[in-house]
Amino acid sequence: MKSILFFFALGLLLGLGSCAAPQDTAPATSATFQILLPDSLADGPLDGRLLLLLSKNDEAEPRFQIEDGPTTQLAFGMDVTDWQPGTPLTFAADAVGYPLAKLADIPPGDYHVQVLLHKYETFTRSDGHTVKLPMDRGEGQQWNLAPGNLLNAAQKLDVRPGQTYALAFDRAIPAITPPEDTEWVKHIRIRSERLSKFWGRDMYLGAHVLLPKGWAEHPEVKYPLAIMHGHFPADFGGWRTEPADTTEPCVYSDRFQLDCYNRTVQQEAYDFYKMWSGDDFPRVLAIEIQHANPYYDDSYAVNSENLGPYGDAITYELLPYIEEQFRGIGEGWSRFVYGGSTGGWEALAVQVLYPDDYGTCYAACPDPIDFRAFCLTNIYEGKNAYFLPSDFKQTEVPAHRDHLGNVQSTLREGNQRELVLGDKSRSGQQWDIWEAVYSPVGSDGYPQRIWDKVTGEINPAVAAHWKENYDLAYIMKRDWAKLGPKVTGKIHIYCGDMDNYYLNNAVYLAEEILEETSAPYYDGEVDYGDRAEHCWNGDHTQPNAISRLRYHRMFIPKWVKEDLPKVAPAGADLRSWRY
Repeated sequence: MKSILFFFALGLLLGLGSCAAPQDTAPATSATFQILLPDSLADGPLDGRLLLLLSKNDEAEPRFQIEDGPTTQLAFGMDVTDWQPGTPLTFAADAVGYPLAKLADIPPGDYHVQVLLHKYETFTRSDGHTVKLPMDRGEGQQWNLAPGNLLNAAQKLDVRPGQTYALAFDRAIPAITPPEDTEWVKHIRIRSERLSKFWGRDMYLGAHVLLPKGWAEHPEVKYPLAIMHGHFPADFGGWRTEPADTTEPCVYSDRFQLDCYNRTVQQEAYDFYKMWSGDDFPRVLAIEIQHANPYYDDSYAVNSENLGPYGDAITYELLPYIEEQFRGIGEGWSRFVYGGSTGGWEALAVQVLYPDDYGTCYAACPDPIDFRAFCLTNIYEGKNAYFLPSDFKQTEVPAHRDHLGNVQSTLREGNQRELVLGDKSRSGQQWDIWEAVYSPVGSDGYPQRIWDKVTGEINPAVAAHWKENYDLAYIMKRDWAKLGPKVTGKIHIYCGDMDNYYLNNAVYLAEEILEETSAPYYDGEVDYGDRAEHCWNGDHTQPNAISRLRYHRMFIPKWVKEDLPKVAPAGADLRSWRY
């Protein structure tokens, strides 16, 4: 009742025929947006990030049109704390914006306008800090898809300076139905003792497990474990037991400039199913891990001051549980890891940081593995991440290019977008998760900034912490005398030399370090794809559009045929699972 009376009174006050009609007021420098939190959508005060989203087109809801590239639409963000249901909130005129700096910069015109509240929860961690963060709710930490987040149906408005617009949430994003088990794919979820202790509440890890052919018919056999790392998988990726649906409308891929790419994806998944269920494919357990957390869609599979002991939780809790439930061999040599991009970094990281617990890694297009080339920034020698050093001009550092070098976005722009989506490293996006994983915790309980999010000025003390704990190339060089004998023959790295995010630069530096190793020589592999974009994975026979869909069918046979014999200890069981 309170919200109904407020809205009625607000309509009378503003002369609104509907909740979004403008009214002439005294001259102002920007339009004013008043947002209502209805009683029906909240049973108590809420915390979170309030987002105002505007689009010049109706090709999709505004919440799906905020990106780093040139087609991005507008977003503005502000924190809300203890927002009471039935209470209006005025969007601050100086609220941080992207790509425009502030609300007053919006050009007058027609826009499709949407508001969204990305909900935060309170965590009282074991390190003594209390923080407000968005809990993953099964969507893989996506602000525009998170169940429970509040939004409204986008409304077309004539936005003018000096006008006031009243908007109200009218729905919550519904819950996600988890995938069901099948004959081939099983889904598991366990409570992690380590993570629950750190976060001060129950925290879970999950995985999708693909069973080998004959698993049920051979109860005496134990299997190697193929671990694919990467972003949050809703189900086991690249797997389909039916041919491509040719009745489905074709979807064009802008990235690969291919028509009907959706059908290509489906057909590749079906082809993998036919190979997996055939007579010649290696019999292993293949898994994809779910480790979304309050900062991102995955944890980077390492221990972190801000995220907690995800490395230990995955290695010492999740993997042993899977091996016990599905008859894995359960020894370090029998586990191998692979993945691309984030998953490529994770594959190399766990091999380096847990050398006895993993048998081989295949790291494709890895996130920066040498922070002297943190994309295009040397965080140790550089002073500013956003601009090239110069006495007389400001040239922005690029962040994304195509295979011909055409730049679509800059580092400053990407960080500006993240700052709109969430301050204190809470955007759930790429630069913020690197900061959340690698940085020491700050006095306020949130990650310390590697650079000022507005100016780009680098913090050398934070950079030093990154170096000692997460610069994989540096760690390999520093610790090679002890590490080398444990990882000889186990390191394989692949990257396109025109990676969209300039990740090849760090691979070049890491390769120099690896090639200089001795006693022992690393005896692995570093390979580059000519003019290949993100995320090239070592296949010289196929374009990226195809090879990116073939991680399982590429790396599982490669490990079994080429690399397992090199790393397996004497007496290891290499035969019983090869029926």
